[in-house]
Amino acid sequence: MTGEAVALDVRPTGFVLRGAGAAIDFLVSGVTLVLVLLAINSPPISRLLDKGTGPAATVTALVFCLVVLPTVIELASRGKSLGRLAVGARIVRDDGGAIGFRHAFVRALTGALELFFTLGGLAAVVALLAPRSKRLGDLLAGTYSQNERVPRLVEHSALMPAELATWAATADVGRMPEGLARRVSQFLGQAPRLVPAARLRLGIELSAEVSRYVSTVPGASPESFLTAVTVVRRDREAAALRLERERLDRVRPVLDALPHGFPERD
Repeated sequence: MTGEAVALDVRPTGFVLRGAGAAIDFLVSGVTLVLVLLAINSPPISRLLDKGTGPAATVTALVFCLVVLPTVIELASRGKSLGRLAVGARIVRDDGGAIGFRHAFVRALTGALELFFTLGGLAAVVALLAPRSKRLGDLLAGTYSQNERVPRLVEHSALMPAELATWAATADVGRMPEGLARRVSQFLGQAPRLVPAARLRLGIELSAEVSRYVSTVPGASPESFLTAVTVVRRDREAAALRLERERLDRVRPVLDALPHGFPERD
C-alpha cells in the first residue's frame, strides 16, 4: 500500500531465491576482497607501505568491499545486484518505492555482520521468521526484496461445444453478477489442472448457480454448460460493442461538424 492509498500487486522474493541471490553476491564480494588483499600484499605495493599503513590499507579494503561497494551498486542499479539480477529480484522500500542512500547504507552495514561475519546464518534465521523473507538489514532499513519475474498470464479462449451449438442460438442468458462470471472464467482456465473429483464438484456447484440466469438449461455436462454460457455471453457482448461502435461511426460526422459550414482551422 503506497502513501497515496494505492494497492500494488507485487510479490516478495521467496526465501530460496533470496538465498541464491545472496550466495552469488557473497561469492562476488569475497572474490573481490581476496583480489584486493592480494594486490595490497603484492611485492610492488607492499614495499610502498610501512608497518602502520599496511593494516590500515587492509581495513580500508574490508570496508570498501563489504560496505562501500554494495552501497554504490544498489544505488546505481536502483536496488539490483549481480545475484538479484540472476534471480529476478530488486530491493525496494516497504511502500514499493526506490531505495535511497540511507536504505542501501544500512543494508550494507548490517550485511557485513549477518552475511559475512556469520556466513549468512543470522540472515537465514531472521529471513525464515520475518514476513516477506526480510533479513535484519531489511528490517532496520524498511525495505524488502521484490520479485520482478511475474508469471505470464495465459489467456483462456473458450470454444462453443459442438453439442450445444443449436441450443446457444436460441438460449436466453441473463446478466450474471461479476463475481460469479469471474469464478466461472477462473474455473474454465484452471479446469485442466484440477483433479477429476474437484473438477466435477466445482463444475456442478457453478452450474447450479449459473442455471438461475439461463432459460432452457440444456442436458449437458456441467463443464460444457459453463463453457457454452461463457461463449454466448462473450459473443453477445462483443456484438453489442461492435454495434455501438458502428452507430458512433455513422453519427460522428454530425457530431464533429461545425455549425453553418464554418471552416475548420488549424
